[in-house]
Amino acid sequence: MNSLDWAVLIGYFGVMVAIGVWSHKRVDNVSDFFTAGGKMPWWLSGISHHMSGYSAVMFTGYAGIAYTYGVTSFVTWSFPIALGIAIGSTLFAPRINRLRSRLHVASPLEYLKNRYNLGTQQALAWSGMLLKIVDVGAKWAAIATLLSVFTGISLNQGILITGAITAVYCTIGGLWADALTELGQFIIQLLAGVSMFVAVVLKLGDKNIGFLDAWSRPELQGHDKPLVGQYGTVFLIAFLFIKLFEYNGGMLNQAQRYMATASPHEAKRSARLSAILWLVWPVVLFFPMWMSPLLVQAQKPDGSDSYGLMTEQLLPHGLLGLVIVGFFSHTMAMCSSDANAIAAVFTRDVAPALSEKARNWGARTGLVAARLTTVIFLALSMAVATQVNSPTFKDIITVVIKWVAGLMGPIAIPMMLGLLRTFRKSGPTAALTSWGLGLLAFWLVNYPINWNVEGGVPLQYQVSIPLAVSLVLYIVIGFIKPEDTPERDAIIERLNTDDDGPGSAGAAAVPAPAGAADDVTRL
Repeated sequence: MNSLDWAVLIGYFGVMVAIGVWSHKRVDNVSDFFTAGGKMPWWLSGISHHMSGYSAVMFTGYAGIAYTYGVTSFVTWSFPIALGIAIGSTLFAPRINRLRSRLHVASPLEYLKNRYNLGTQQALAWSGMLLKIVDVGAKWAAIATLLSVFTGISLNQGILITGAITAVYCTIGGLWADALTELGQFIIQLLAGVSMFVAVVLKLGDKNIGFLDAWSRPELQGHDKPLVGQYGTVFLIAFLFIKLFEYNGGMLNQAQRYMATASPHEAKRSARLSAILWLVWPVVLFFPMWMSPLLVQAQKPDGSDSYGLMTEQLLPHGLLGLVIVGFFSHTMAMCSSDANAIAAVFTRDVAPALSEKARNWGARTGLVAARLTTVIFLALSMAVATQVNSPTFKDIITVVIKWVAGLMGPIAIPMMLGLLRTFRKSGPTAALTSWGLGLLAFWLVNYPINWNVEGGVPLQYQVSIPLAVSLVLYIVIGFIKPEDTPERDAIIERLNTDDDGPGSAGAAAVPAPAGAADDVTRL
């Protein structure tokens, strides 16, 4: 990087902070901070939903998969996400929006107290927060790794810089700041992604390599196969189920995008826009990664540095800075949205269960607590980021795929399936059992069983077994021990009424009362 690249990067950071300061004026209470008061346009929600779904891990971990295996990086990652969101646009998005518009909650987990019981809500809240700290830590480590490639600064310095700037704008501006910065980041990403795409096409032309010819080159032998190695059919099916739950609200931050729109109809449109973006845009981003073995020689065994090396070689200064800003835009979008979601869970679900004072927070106190929680969450995730390459986590992609994907099912299944009429008989016993034994299954296939299986348990089973255990138990126990009550059925009916028209009375935006952790009890 030279002075021009640094100017682009510093200018980007300045714009993000400025947006956060401007968004501060739109935040008057907890509802504004966590769900934008239900006033976010569907198109902004859709772009925000898309941008908050991936980070610089794409340019490190998934770039390594693309470098090593080829198109399977798209087939087993962004394609199942697009399909999962498309399904969720009808199945989950309208119902999650009704959590705010009908039950007047500001956290995706608030309704669980009445849908199941307090113990279930707390189990899912605490495990979800802890998983998010690890997940976001991996994202900080990914962007810091890229920053070190270009600037030479240490991993810890990179984590501190990106985390501190993100903390400024997302803490003062809440979800409005997240969404508006993500819109700006989306525009930057378009420019950066197209620049890299064109640079690779021109470089291949200089080598007299056409797109179709490239796949016959020895360096790309087998890279045109959609499923290969550990990323096979079982992995694809498991990942589809995981992403169906994760990207429609299981990881909490995407649920906020649905809640922030004015109506269930708008939430559905938001999800469909995000699904289209996930289907189309990653192809543009992945193409340079698929071609990278023809242009660079990765220094790391997993190929995670291939995209960074290619960027350095192909782009002039200025554009290099723009692409680096694109890396930041992904990571800061996801991490800021995660921080906002976890702050919502803590201040609306966890703190009121621990303290009577928290149950009586006023509008101002609740907003201060939300901002303080955001800062604490970011600090904890940054601390974890410094340990991502330790023996515990091994590397970035291990954390993202094995830990996050493997643990997603047990945490998300009770929350997501609890929204649907079909599973109304599954109560607290089904939810807690599927959660607990799903976590146990994750531990068994990743650790004790590894000691007795040559080479360890294959990745596809590390990911799929915890999900399958939780899903089966949640459904079966619901039939064996039905725990539906009139009160629980009433909540489910309010979330499943099919008056999704944009002008329907039930879909009207109703701001969540500040400081009320159990507003839903008014039902």
